[in-house]
Amino acid sequence: MKALNRIRWHCRRGTLELDLLLERFNRDHLPRLSADQTARYADLLALQDHELLDLLMGRGVTADHFADLLDLMSVPPSRQSFHV
Repeated sequence: MKALNRIRWHCRRGTLELDLLLERFNRDHLPRLSADQTARYADLLALQDHELLDLLMGRGVTADHFADLLDLMSVPPSRQSFHV
C-alpha cells in the first residue's frame, strides 16, 4: 500500500491535463496492475511532464517498455482537447 501511495504522490504534476489523465488512470487501473506494471508505471512517471504528455497524446515515440500502460492511459483523438 505504501508503494501505491508513493506512486499517487508522484502523479501530482505541473499541468492540469496530466493531473486529470493520471488521476483517471489511478482510479481505474492502478489497484489492478501487476508488480511489473506498477514498477514500469513508476518509471513512466519519472519522465518530464512534456515527455509524458506527448506519449499520452500519441505525439511521442512509444517505447515497447511502456506500450501496455500507454494503451490503458491513451486518450482517444476525439477527447484530446481539454476544456477547463
